[in-house]
Amino acid sequence: MIGDTFKALSDRTRRSILFLLRDGEMSAGEIAEKFSSSHATISHHLKLLKDAGLVFADRRGQNIVYSLNTTVFQDIVGWFMNFADEGGGEKNEK
Repeated sequence: MIGDTFKALSDRTRRSILFLLRDGEMSAGEIAEKFSSSHATISHHLKLLKDAGLVFADRRGQNIVYSLNTTVFQDIVGWFMNFADEGGGEKNEK
């Protein structure tokens, strides 16, 4: 799961989408309006974010509304803290 998360976070557009969602939920159309990319491209980014568990997608009639999954962000922070404390969870053997 962490690998999918880092892959999703590796793209600037996807990170920008996450920053937009910090202020609250938005429909796919509202998100797409903020970018010069096609709606199909933004839809692809949203799918990758959803598959990585970084966002929730809730269908409301004709719209899909996205919101942040803050639990995943807590898991990432925990992983980084563990990484810093234990050197990535792997012991260096010589």
